[in-house]
Amino acid sequence: MVGAHDIRHVLETGAVIESDPDDTPYPSRLVLGWLGARPIHVVAADNPTANETIVISVYEPDSDVWEAGFKTRKRP
Repeated sequence: MVGAHDIRHVLETGAVIESDPDDTPYPSRLVLGWLGARPIHVVAADNPTANETIVISVYEPDSDVWEAGFKTRKRP
């Protein structure tokens, strides 16, 4: 389980590995963070008008889909 504190930690300390500035209704990003040795991906969008970050998805990346280090998707 990943709690709200963990998600904040990933967003504050993680690395943006993908960005979609044209995403609607708000620009979004995929952030890779670590909880100890556990990799976590957080997809979030920013609403600057309301000064808020909207968490869209949180998951542990699958090594069958992601390269070692979990920063790059494997090619099909």
